[in-house]
Parts: sequence; structure tokens; C-alpha cells
Amino acid sequence: MSSTLTWRWCRFDELSVFELDAIYRARQQVFSIEQACAYLDADGFDAFSWHLAAWSEEHDLPLAYARVVHPGQKYAEPSIGRVITTGAARGTGLGRELVRRAIERCGEVFPAQGIRISAQTRLERFYAELGFVSVGPPYMEDGIPHTEMLRPA
Repeated sequence: MSSTLTWRWCRFDELSVFELDAIYRARQQVFSIEQACAYLDADGFDAFSWHLAAWSEEHDLPLAYARVVHPGQKYAEPSIGRVITTGAARGTGLGRELVRRAIERCGEVFPAQGIRISAQTRLERFYAELGFVSVGPPYMEDGIPHTEMLRPA
């Protein structure tokens, strides 16, 4: 990738309406259109989350995005979710960097806590390489096989 990335980590109320619009469009592009999955993306957890995005001046949408839901909202632990890499950045390693940065930020904001995720089962090996372990059998979520995983504190 030739463009310079700007990483932004912020709370929901610190996102501009333009950033939020771009994030929602990117999430809809990946989850609803590319994965052909109909579900409620705006699930009420965004307001109780930190948001991490990689932005480039060359693109309207973030190249990568993830949210970290506060502990006690979705799970007892903080939870990384809505992890996406948009088409322009796929295959560049940006997804791995995104999750690594999200893990690092979790450690800063929520020290000494594990991180729980609901991973698409096809990505189980990817998350295992980043320290997550499966903690249950696969299950269906929004028509896609998922596996609950935990990264110990």
C-alpha cells in the first residue's frame, strides 16, 4: 500500500459524524454486501466502545476498523469486534496490525483483563496466532459459523 495511514483510537462521542458515516458504510460493505449477511449492525454497543480505524487520505472509507466493547456490556471482559479490512487493503497484513493494535489498546485501557471475541470460525487460526484460544464449540451467529475465543490476561 502506497498511502500513509493515520490510526485513530477514540470513544464513540469523539467520532465526527463524517467518520461515523464512513465506518458504518465500511461495515455494511463488508458484512452486509460482501458476506451477504442480513443482521442489525448498529446493535447498541457502539456507544459503549472504543473505536480503532486506519484512515488514508486516498480513500473515503477506513482501510481497517475494529471496535472494543467495554467490559460488562457484551461480555465480562472487553471484546474486540466488527473487525474489518476493506477491499483496498486486503492482503497487505493490515488486518493483523489492526487486531494487534486493538489488543495493545485493550491492555492500556483495561489492564490485567482478558479479551473475549466472537470470531468467525474460518478465522480461528488467525486469532489463535494472536493469542486467542477457543473456549467453546462453533455456533451459528447471523447465519455464519462463529467460535467464542478468549485471550487470557
